[in-house]
Amino acid sequence: MITKNIRLHLAAGLLCCGVAIALTACTDTWDDHYDAPTEGVQQGSLWQAISQNPDLSNFASVIKACGYDVPLGSSQVFTVFAPTNANFSQAEAQALIAQYQAEKGSVADEDNTTIKEFLQNHIALYNHSVSSLSNDSVVMMNGKYMPLTHTSFGGKTLNGSTKNSLYENGVLFTIDQKVDYFPNVFEYVRKDSDLDSLASFLYNPRFYYREFQPEQSVPGGYENGRTVYLDSVFEQHNELFYDLGRINNEDSTYWMVAPTNAVWKQLIEEYDNYFNYRDNVLTTQKECDSIRYTNARLAIVEGTIFSRTVNPDAQLRDSAMSTNAQLEYAYRRSRWGADSLCYYQYFKPFEAGGIFNGTTNVACSNGQVMKASQWNIDKTQTFFRTRIIEAEGRTAVREKSKWFDLTKRDSVYSVNVTSQRVSQDNYFYYPLVSNHQYLECTPIAESEQIAVTFNIPEVLSNIPYDVYLVMAPAAAGDTTAIESERIPTRVVCTLYQKTQSGAEKMYTQKNGRQAAGLELGSFETTKDSVDIFRLSPEEGIVFDVCSYGLATEQTESQVRLKVQTDVSASEKRRGLFTRTMRIDCIILKPHVD
Repeated sequence: MITKNIRLHLAAGLLCCGVAIALTACTDTWDDHYDAPTEGVQQGSLWQAISQNPDLSNFASVIKACGYDVPLGSSQVFTVFAPTNANFSQAEAQALIAQYQAEKGSVADEDNTTIKEFLQNHIALYNHSVSSLSNDSVVMMNGKYMPLTHTSFGGKTLNGSTKNSLYENGVLFTIDQKVDYFPNVFEYVRKDSDLDSLASFLYNPRFYYREFQPEQSVPGGYENGRTVYLDSVFEQHNELFYDLGRINNEDSTYWMVAPTNAVWKQLIEEYDNYFNYRDNVLTTQKECDSIRYTNARLAIVEGTIFSRTVNPDAQLRDSAMSTNAQLEYAYRRSRWGADSLCYYQYFKPFEAGGIFNGTTNVACSNGQVMKASQWNIDKTQTFFRTRIIEAEGRTAVREKSKWFDLTKRDSVYSVNVTSQRVSQDNYFYYPLVSNHQYLECTPIAESEQIAVTFNIPEVLSNIPYDVYLVMAPAAAGDTTAIESERIPTRVVCTLYQKTQSGAEKMYTQKNGRQAAGLELGSFETTKDSVDIFRLSPEEGIVFDVCSYGLATEQTESQVRLKVQTDVSASEKRRGLFTRTMRIDCIILKPHVD
């Protein structure tokens, strides 16, 4: 979840994209990429050549207005594919300049539309030349891969008279038309007005921002005790890409199912209620509002992106694995609680009701956006998940019962809890006993009933849950257990939860009095069996507040389940029941009618 694991830098600041190796024609030499050649070079820089060519005056005016005359007149090496005035008019140039001026100061240069989608779409770093054998692609300054042959660039005709024109800092070509910008999946979302709501989330500055890279920048000394940089390098980051996949990456191919604005509005109205966090469960109310905003929207977006690397055509006919799916069964058990759970994986995606069915598909430079005006992603396949709390888990136990020891004149624990493993050759091995482990709770003080209270994390608010308790037999841990060790037990269960204000929620007890804790009943185990007890009423149990995505220390007291023995001294003495509890897990399943 976003609160735990998202910190990814987005390499979109392409003036520093030297790490991307251009794919060049076979006549180039390695050194030509980085140093201007010394033979056959025409006098002057690329900027001088462009500015002095009357057929390139419109292109030159955009370069000058955007300040790119400086780098193109420097010693840095470029290849420029310049559209001539024949099909790039003065009016088009002025419109681009006006757009640049309108965005200047409000967006970073690398995000300025005119720079990114026009200038950097026609300029590449390093030297690139063509021959009769050329059939390659070139990485442009904006990261786009443009096809380059001996006759064309980006599908536009290279003018023969200017091919491979070498100048002091690079190569100049002229082309018959400007090359249209081909957005990637991430970029397209912001361009389509039908996807404004999705774009406002993906481009929210709390996730999408520039970050200074001091190790890549050029220091120029100190001023007032601080380093002054001659050349400051920034990289664009989007924290959401850690969860969703790098849909901005030109080297990968992604499909994205994108909800239209109407669908987004409908989903937010429903999902927002599931993420009602307790007042000040975080440091401030502002943080609570922030995580509610984020998780309600991630609930829509997670599971909508598909890497074609792991989803080839043959596989997609049967199922689609989103970037949030767990490919390995062992990881599914670790993350979801059981390897049979396959969240974020969708079967028969192209058939009626499938997630790709009925979408409008738009080709992008690194895949396609699949606009969905009808939402076929069932929430029970994504965030609306079954929760399995392993009793032996590291943070599962919240409290253990105590009794007053007269000899120590103090309250001490009355129960000892230990994790027991189920051997692989045991009949009760996984999946009968979840995670092939359980928690054994034995009384220290034989005269006392014992109780263990468990944390119930990761619940959503305002939905009913069916709640189950799973208990294991003695034979699961020891096949040689004697008769007296295998007798059943009886337990009573009580659920506690916090209200919006953080106070304990009060319930009407059997005696009619108001007290904390929802009494769920008494349950008897069966000898030599794994017992699954339904604790909740038929309609399920609803939690007032959400703990989804919060750290354990923030949620450990929010929802708790107390399991306590209910065995009389007489029953224990006669060997009818034991006060030893063997608790496998607690299961919360969203109640769906």
